[in-house]
Amino acid sequence: MIDIPSPESTAQAFEDRYGRRPDGVWSAPGRVNLIGEHTDYNDGLVFPFAIERRTWAAVGRRDDRLLTVHSGAMPEPAQASLDALSPDDFDGWSAYVFGVVWAMRERGVPLEGRTGFDIMLASDVPLGAGLSSSAAIECAVAIALNDEWDLGLTRRELIYICQLAENGAVGAPTGNMDQTASLMGEPGHGVLIDVRAETADPVALHFADEDLELLVIDTRVHHEHATGGYGERRRSCEEGAAAMGVPSLRDLAEADLARAAELLDDVTFRRVKHVVTENARVARTADVVQADGPRAIGDLLVQSHASMRDDFEISCAELDLAVETALANGAVGARMTGGGFGGAAIALVDAGRAEEVGEAVEAAFAEAGFTAPIVFVVNPAAGAHRDL
Repeated sequence: MIDIPSPESTAQAFEDRYGRRPDGVWSAPGRVNLIGEHTDYNDGLVFPFAIERRTWAAVGRRDDRLLTVHSGAMPEPAQASLDALSPDDFDGWSAYVFGVVWAMRERGVPLEGRTGFDIMLASDVPLGAGLSSSAAIECAVAIALNDEWDLGLTRRELIYICQLAENGAVGAPTGNMDQTASLMGEPGHGVLIDVRAETADPVALHFADEDLELLVIDTRVHHEHATGGYGERRRSCEEGAAAMGVPSLRDLAEADLARAAELLDDVTFRRVKHVVTENARVARTADVVQADGPRAIGDLLVQSHASMRDDFEISCAELDLAVETALANGAVGARMTGGGFGGAAIALVDAGRAEEVGEAVEAAFAEAGFTAPIVFVVNPAAGAHRDL
């Protein structure tokens, strides 16, 4: 969006654009999902963590009812009005911003008597890489408006607002894992989320204690959650749960899979199998990382990738090559992360070997004729907050 984004540079970009200093700058992180894919909208378990890469939102109140949003990556600002907020009128990337305001209204926040705002966005969360750039925008805007309008909303209420924006304004049928990780993250910790119980518990990951780093391999194969296979997979899960006579796939255990194989067609069975076994892997990962340390979770990461590749069928050639190459070059574990159909893979590697593993992946991509990946290390970071 703007070069070398930071709170200070975002505030300066706001001043350059709008001719005044912003009231403040807020930010929210992207996230890496350590394990637990497509389990969130099935009332299941997920285990993400917030990363240092963030979206910043510099915000200043206006005297009228207009909302304007600008990003250095976009040629023209987007505009809406507090008096005419409808998802039908939101266009492209601005839906992530205006959708939050719309969702606040839908969840009971009165907009009468409030003034509008100007906002400048800046981000270093890669777009379309499976690191939840969309939730970072939503959460940065939500926490900023919570302060600007003195709403007093809790983090849990902001999670639901941002999920509603994603579902109702953007049109992506996702759960709220991304927003929960972005709003609830803590340095050095993952967030073990039980969607059904509506809990989000910090779990120490001990990567630094075990001299490990998490490498992100952005394949640069971009995806759009609002279209295509994501919605199809969700429908398969709903159909599988209905056929099994349960409210959601969270109500099934691995012992139920034999019966599922008899009742379901092959494709639906494999979708169900992934979700059921993935829930079990999330629970085991959270237990193992605390009892035995992060080096003991490698096999669970590999099993998760195989399940997404073979049963849920959301991987792609680039993701598979990234995982296979990382493992062949000494990674403790590796898997694709995010919604699939492109995006990023992660690899848990010995500290100091990240560059070596990254170079091996780059060489493998070049040999295969793929677009060069973007490879970088991430660490568990703090959730959304005010910066300036």
